[in-house]
Amino acid sequence: MGAEFVRDVAPGEIVIIDENGVHSVQAISSEKRALCVFEFIYLARPDSVIDGETVNVARREMGRQLVREYPVEADMVSSVPDSGTTAAIGYAEESGIPFGEALIKNRYIGRTFIQPSQKLRDLGVRLKLNPVKEILVGKRVVLVDDSIVRGTTSKKIVKMLRDAGVKEVHLLVSSPPVLYPCFYGIDTSAKGELIAASHEMEAIRQRIQADSLHYLSLEGMMKAFKMPAGSFCAACFNGEYPISVPCNTCSGKYKLERETRSGGA
Repeated sequence: MGAEFVRDVAPGEIVIIDENGVHSVQAISSEKRALCVFEFIYLARPDSVIDGETVNVARREMGRQLVREYPVEADMVSSVPDSGTTAAIGYAEESGIPFGEALIKNRYIGRTFIQPSQKLRDLGVRLKLNPVKEILVGKRVVLVDDSIVRGTTSKKIVKMLRDAGVKEVHLLVSSPPVLYPCFYGIDTSAKGELIAASHEMEAIRQRIQADSLHYLSLEGMMKAFKMPAGSFCAACFNGEYPISVPCNTCSGKYKLERETRSGGA
């Protein structure tokens, strides 16, 4: 746009631009921060800067943290494009395993995880990604993805790579398991559809049919940021919602979990 960056607008702040210039009013005091951590994992563009944090730098560090938690012997590091690519580059840099584009993305297909039906999501994956067979035959591949929500997309991608001749597929996820739904606008499904909420790690690995599976720990993910962990909303990973969730949006079991975490509030 050619605009000059001045500063971030603070939570609860109103910026008024009129004939007298630019004025700022702190309409609501904001002692607690709850920035959506999924912005850094998936939603934001890698060149974004959020509250002084560069998304590209944070995602690379997530990839490096994956190596420290789960080193793998492999021939190539690749990603589920595009949101997994920066973390995959970080994994390659830290591990010394070369990075390669195993999957090419069709730029004209939108995000598949927000499609309303599984049939449409499956079709979207087939149209969206195409393996580069010439560089994959006989290779042991570390495949880095930003997150796993339902697991169906991951299963299809692993099968796609095996059909292309890959010898081993090690799926590494640059975020923790998604255990809880988001009630603040990110469509991560009801809890019953979240694979990590109902399956242990080994069961997920078997379902996806990967040779190995590892999620980045919550602690490891938070190390990727300059901001303190308390600055983020990570409720989809730990169930600790910054404001209470209306009871009519959740089951009795989920309500009990929520009340237990919040001390019965």
